[in-house]
Formats: sequence, C-alpha cells, structure tokens
Amino acid sequence: MEEKNDLTAAAPERDKLYRGIRCIGILTSGGDAPGMNSAIRAVTRCAIAYGLSVKGIYRGYKGLIDGAIQELQTENVSNIIQRGGTMLKTARSKEFQTKEGRKKAYENMCAEGIDALVVIGGDGSLTGARIFAGEYDVPIVGIPASIDNDLSGTDKTIGYATALNTIMEAVDKLRDTASSHDRLFVMEVMGRDSGFLALNGAIASGAEVAVIPEYKASEEQMAKMISSGFRKSKNSAIILVAESEKTGGAMGIVERIEAAHPEYEARVVILGHIQRGGSPCAQDRILASRMGVAAVDALLDGQRNIMIGVQNEQLINVPFSRAIKDDKAVSENDYRVLNVLAL
Repeated sequence: MEEKNDLTAAAPERDKLYRGIRCIGILTSGGDAPGMNSAIRAVTRCAIAYGLSVKGIYRGYKGLIDGAIQELQTENVSNIIQRGGTMLKTARSKEFQTKEGRKKAYENMCAEGIDALVVIGGDGSLTGARIFAGEYDVPIVGIPASIDNDLSGTDKTIGYATALNTIMEAVDKLRDTASSHDRLFVMEVMGRDSGFLALNGAIASGAEVAVIPEYKASEEQMAKMISSGFRKSKNSAIILVAESEKTGGAMGIVERIEAAHPEYEARVVILGHIQRGGSPCAQDRILASRMGVAAVDALLDGQRNIMIGVQNEQLINVPFSRAIKDDKAVSENDYRVLNVLAL
C-alpha cells in the first residue's frame, strides 16, 4: 500500500456521500493514554465539518457489542482537549476475541448506520481492528495511542510524551530524598515489552541506569555502577527499570543488588498507573489533533486497514500488518548517551 507523506495539507471539501461514508464511529480501546480526548475531539469536529455524522462508542469493543453508542455533536467534545483519560471510556473485551462477539459488534454497527470506524488505541486494539476489518470488510483507520510508544511505523504514539514528563517529574522529586540520605532507589516504570519510557525517562531525569528488556547490557551497566561504589562520585543513584518479566521489575533488581552488595540498602518506587493520568502535554495534544483530522481524511480518500503514523514530523499511512507485526527498536545510540552522561 502506498504511503502518503503529507496528510496534514488542507483537504478539499468532500461530498458527505463520498466513498459511501455517511457516519463514522469512534472508539478508544485498551489502556488509556493522555491525548485520547484530543483525538476524539479532532475526529468528531473534522467529520462534522465535512457534513458527516459521528457516533461515539463507549467502552471500546465491549461497547460495540453491547450497543453503547451515542451520536456526538460539536458540544459533546468541547472542553476535553486538556483532560486526561478518555471521555468514551475504555475496556478490554474477551467477547470481541470470538467470532460470535465480532458478529454482534458488526450487527450493532449496521443497526446504528455506522459506515466506518476510527479506533484509538495500542497494539491489541489495532490487532482487533485488523481482524474485524478482514471479516466484515469494514473501513477502519487506527490512531496510535499508547504511553509505551511501542507501535511500529510511527516515531511517536499519543500519550508517550506526557508519560515521559510524569516520570521525569517523579525522578526529580525522588532525587531530593535520595541525595539527602545518600541512598540508592530503583523506580519501576511501565513498558512490559518496551524500554522507551525507562530509557528516555532516565536520560531526561539524569538517572544513572535504565534496565530495559531490549538490552542485557543494561543490567551489566547497573552491576558495574554499584560494584565500583556509586558514592565515590555521587551521593545518590537512581535506576529506572521497565516492568517487564525480562528485567524482573524493581523488586527483582533490588533482590539482586542486595544479594551481591548487602552493604547497600536499595529502596523501591513503583510509579504504576499514575503514568497514564494527567493533562496531556502540548506535544500530545497537537499530535492527537493532527492524527484525528488525518484519520477522517484517510477514510474519505478510500483508505482502510491502516494506522496514522508520524515519521520525521510528517503524517503517513501505515498498514495494520506493519504497525502490529514488527517489534519497535530502541535506539542503541540513546542507550550510549545515557551511559556516557551517567558517569
């Protein structure tokens, strides 16, 4: 599928019956991410500007199965751009993973007169969209929203920048008490299969080490820092660790530290779901707004089974198969930058 390299150009006026699309449904699925509301707002207002009707589907695919669907007007999305979470709510649906569940979802779509879907979410959400579109030939465009930033084909996902800011602010506060007590802290951040938050959170906050699932060397760097005696050059140390099974999480790291160096008392901080909340930063609001408009443009241009991605600040169309198939690589150079600056 040919990718468009500039979806942000002003779109021409479109007939509301173009491509047979009269009504667009919007849903948010999977884990919430700051900026989802900005994307909902953009899709709704862009579609209305083109003369289309818009229907919000509450609680993701579960709501599509249950018929929790409501028409959205411009006023429904007023004053939400600054709010975290998602006004459409989100939920995980085991029923949608079955053919029977997807059949019920399709029947509800038809009953509501929804001709196309915009799905806002992460890897699991887009996987469900791909299966659904394949079974029922539904035009679907995805918008990547995930604080983990782990979707291929896009440099950034909605919510990632805000989550990074949350981690940075938390480490800044933690550093105050760590320095006061000459103490070692291990902070666990999200990223079950991806180390973007841990690595770039460490660079942004000046943490000494990031232990991430992609690099075994990250644990070697941690062991080197501790064995050399971090107090010789610093009066505190902070390690960020991704919550992955591959890393063992913060508790696993502390157990290894205390077993090898009983002279150190390491403390654990698990940042948890606070990373998902809060008002989205300007970067996420702008990205979500651009992607929301691009999603509507893509549907009216006849695109389907694609995700809106961003590369080199330009919006592109990424086939679902590419977005959800490949593992997104963490930059080796970024890890080198962290090691150099952590001396």
